[in-house]
Amino acid sequence: MSTPKNVKEKPKLHPRNKNRDRYDLDALCDVSPKLNSFIKPNKWGTNSIDFSNPLAVKTLNAAILNYYYGIKFWDFPEKNLCPPIPGRAEYIHHIADLLSNYNEENIVRSEKIKCLDIGTGASCIYPVIGVAEYNWNFIATDVDAKSIESAQKIVKTNNSLKGKVNFKLQNNPRFIFRNILNEQDKIDVSICNPPFHASIEDAISGTKRKIKNLTGKKTDSVERNFSGNLNELVYKGGEFQFIQNMIFESKAFSKNCLWFTTLVSKQSNLKKIYKVLKKNNPSEIKTIDISVGNKTNRIVAWTYFTPLEREKWLKSKL
Repeated sequence: MSTPKNVKEKPKLHPRNKNRDRYDLDALCDVSPKLNSFIKPNKWGTNSIDFSNPLAVKTLNAAILNYYYGIKFWDFPEKNLCPPIPGRAEYIHHIADLLSNYNEENIVRSEKIKCLDIGTGASCIYPVIGVAEYNWNFIATDVDAKSIESAQKIVKTNNSLKGKVNFKLQNNPRFIFRNILNEQDKIDVSICNPPFHASIEDAISGTKRKIKNLTGKKTDSVERNFSGNLNELVYKGGEFQFIQNMIFESKAFSKNCLWFTTLVSKQSNLKKIYKVLKKNNPSEIKTIDISVGNKTNRIVAWTYFTPLEREKWLKSKL
């Protein structure tokens, strides 16, 4: 694999993120010739793609996964959410740091780590990156059977992923851990990118706003690049309600999972999330800021294990 040439480092990305550098479009086109048709000069005269074009974004992401992660097949229905690869990789790398207690020498690249991906989606993106980067095993859940079917095809078609992801359909959308984990399960970490809109109207409004930010133009039609299945974007009560339900349920599985984590898109939700967490009395709460481009997200993590118990757990994985 060649090293990208003539590229400038992006700020703030995790040191292990393969996309700290700007995309080497020549190298990406070598592994995915279809990408050529989407490349054109931007307003500064630099070759780029139109990030408001959903097919261009999906083709770019497939090329990134091929070139940097060795994933030869990555496809899913156009109605499903298309995730940005660098941002999803950021989550995985920061979780690796969390599990290692922020000691680089303790980073575990091993199938001994089992990660629960809540809402894996049709793209199966977190297991794809987690397996490629750290050789972890995954339990991947979703409330949509067709999304799981699509994700299973991705795993079955890539030899590096075979046997690394166990899929489970969540039959009751009110539950998160129930119906998925049993009393004997021991999970190192759960990850989640929760739906962040409270209604379809909110989702449409947010999509239009993002398209305007990218193109500078208003639109009355909503393209697929910022849409997705309803369950991917919308949850009654929005992001906070989903995370609150997750926190309440986590208490019942406090000895099954070392770290519970979730992305939090809206900073305004943090104060309420902390309040709910403190009522459930975890032994530790962490907030990890992550930035991709101009957007800042954060990971909120909590555990019911004492520091001594966590140290013992980590030693068993090394």
